[in-house]
Amino acid sequence: MQLEIRKQSKHQHTLFRFQNVKEHGELAAALLSGILIAAGWLCSGHETLSIALFLSAFCIGGFAKAKEGILETLSEKTLNVELLMIFAAVGSALIGYWAEGAILIFIFSLSGALETYTLNKSKRDLTSLMKLEPEEAVLLDGAGQRKVAAAELKAGDLIMVKPGERVAADGDIESGQTSIDESALTGESIPVEKTAGDPVFAGTVNLNGSLTVRVKKANEDSLFKKIIKLVESAQNSVSPSQAFIERFENMYVKGVLLAVGLLLFLPHYLLGWSWSETFYRAMVFMVVASPCALVASIMPAALSLISNGARNGLLVKGSVFLEKLGNSKIVAMDKTGTITNGKPAVENMILAEGMDENEYLEAAAAIEKQSNHPLAKAIVEFAEAKGIHPPGNVAIEETSGFGVKAQFEGEIWFIGKAGFVGEEEADHVFGDAVQQLAGQGKTIVYVKKGGRLAGCFALKDQIRPEAKAVISELNSLGIQTAMLTGDQPETAAAIAEEAGLKIVVSECLPDSKVKEAEQLKRTNGTIVMVGDGINDAPALAAADVGVAMGEGTDVALETADIVLMKNDLTGLTKMIRLSRKMNRIIKQNIVFSLAVICLLICSNFLQILDLPLGVIGHEGSTLLVILNGLRLLKS
Repeated sequence: MQLEIRKQSKHQHTLFRFQNVKEHGELAAALLSGILIAAGWLCSGHETLSIALFLSAFCIGGFAKAKEGILETLSEKTLNVELLMIFAAVGSALIGYWAEGAILIFIFSLSGALETYTLNKSKRDLTSLMKLEPEEAVLLDGAGQRKVAAAELKAGDLIMVKPGERVAADGDIESGQTSIDESALTGESIPVEKTAGDPVFAGTVNLNGSLTVRVKKANEDSLFKKIIKLVESAQNSVSPSQAFIERFENMYVKGVLLAVGLLLFLPHYLLGWSWSETFYRAMVFMVVASPCALVASIMPAALSLISNGARNGLLVKGSVFLEKLGNSKIVAMDKTGTITNGKPAVENMILAEGMDENEYLEAAAAIEKQSNHPLAKAIVEFAEAKGIHPPGNVAIEETSGFGVKAQFEGEIWFIGKAGFVGEEEADHVFGDAVQQLAGQGKTIVYVKKGGRLAGCFALKDQIRPEAKAVISELNSLGIQTAMLTGDQPETAAAIAEEAGLKIVVSECLPDSKVKEAEQLKRTNGTIVMVGDGINDAPALAAADVGVAMGEGTDVALETADIVLMKNDLTGLTKMIRLSRKMNRIIKQNIVFSLAVICLLICSNFLQILDLPLGVIGHEGSTLLVILNGLRLLKS
């Protein structure tokens, strides 16, 4: 199984390298085609040389699209816009308008190269995710301990997980207690305390105590594997708008080619046109009916907004996501690392009567400085902010999952949970105050000096400074907001109330986040999912638009359709406003380009339109829609 995964990963890398070569090759061919067209214009006084340059532009710029169109036609047994554009360019050349035909090829080949580039940017590479999956496990059986491939584990096996190792399979703890870093699955920064009977998941990290785990699921059925499968499934799905575009393209090409076929013969017999006039009008129709302006209606506007976003720290991986973003009805966000900073901080400190604050903070900070636990680091930072600089090298005795014990300046200190310092005493001394703080979603850490409680800290993940304003602005735009988090209900509710969120779903694992996102989509419409962790990747891929924070995990960045590189949520609201503007511009362009095409076609049938005017009308409309789209560069 592991060998199969490695082969799949190697195959993906090879495929992406090929796509990069294709991408740069198409762009180089399009640019070279443009250079040859310019050279042809400059050499217009030398007809043979000029035609040779235009012909070269035809071959170099049109090769990739002609090949793509022919192969697609042969494989799918259907016509496409690529062929229509080639036919239109050849048709204009047949009646002596080489430059116009070459320009059609150039514009279409350039748009094709840019499309290939944006498509490659949206490819998801699961290599980073696969690296987090354990390759080996320590199996406990009648023969003692032995290392086996994680892929060989099956339900019922008993495995050992040592401190610092990743859990190799989903299962339940048989013996031992520890802190488990589940951030790879839940995105939560605070480790979860685990003891006998508690579930553990593949890919999570055992931070301290040694565990024996009874495997519940085979490796291929683990929650970790589900994340990979969910991302791959979402990648392969086709959106309704994309399917509609493909159907429209097929019908449009068939209609134009059928009309050209009829125009080559019917006017001669029905209207008495000469054969030269009939052929001339058919070629004019081929040129003016080509969808150059329609293609330019979308791509320049989208690329302008992509460029605008890049200057403002937003990476957009495809124009289709901008269109969907502008139509968004609900924005769902992960909590940790998205709405909050993903870093706990001390918000409250309560001292027992008669306790000196400096002594209390110095002892707590000196002891917690020896730990890498996020809560310990927060307490140290809190003390240092108050001017306390604790000494190092304090010997501590850690009770996994509960707290630490240490001797500091002749006194024994305990720091940890209520059960570690004495639950009854903690409840008696700080009961009402602590219950109120806990109800606000805060984590309580108690401190005991000798035989009596000295105080406690209340810690909480901090909301991003811009989060409240962003959520308020989204609501003002008529967009619903929701939070999907793996955290506990009390903490989730407190954060949601503070941030101004109305919809809250807590205790979400990756697969349930996908289900909740899909339910929100059914209820509200187009959904945008914002996250930063590995656990968010399936939901990011399943949403209409996935948005990742710039400081998020590699998998989240690769899976997302839009990345907030500055890690600033305000970029999301700006991009939504600009995406709505882009959608309006695209609608204007489409209506305008279709109106011009209809006008030119009617004028051609009435024999009042010559080819030069047809080219001017066709290329002029293309230029106007491009300029209209470029307005987004300065928005």
